Amino acid sequence: MTGASFNRGSSTQDYQTQPEFLAAVADRFGRIDWDLAAHDRNAVCPRYLGPGSHVADDALSVDWLEVVGPRSVAWLNPPFADIRPWAAKCARLSERGGWTLLLVPASVGTNWWSEHVHGKGFAFWLSPRLTFVGETHPYPKDLALVAWGFGVTGAEPWRWKA
Repeated sequence: MTGASFNRGSSTQDYQTQPEFLAAVADRFGRIDWDLAAHDRNAVCPRYLGPGSHVADDALSVDWLEVVGPRSVAWLNPPFADIRPWAAKCARLSERGGWTLLLVPASVGTNWWSEHVHGKGFAFWLSPRLTFVGETHPYPKDLALVAWGFGVTGAEPWRWKA
């Protein structure tokens, strides 16, 4: 058997987000200024946090607000194996006057979702499913783009591609 649930801890964790989806994100939220979970081969913009960055190799070890500022658009497609610390850090930025965008499985029944997304961010249920760069098939689970910023909360579907 294959798939994330059968290969927990051994699956690839640094997939690149497809450019077509990133263009739709930029159209909706503005140009992405920072990639908060990247390395030099998968960053979606020149300014990023992670291995090879001129700012920090460990994105979770720095104060994001201090790095990205109050009005920027910050993006992250974190490792799906352990989403909790990324969601927790995003939720702390919910009141800033810029967007913090997190692409994750739509895991609405998890503790990290109830603690850091529900009532703290705005979740967009994505349709159609995304195919990550280098893959031939869409990711097998529903994904959500969670947006923190400007104090908005809630959820709605987003058909990002016609």
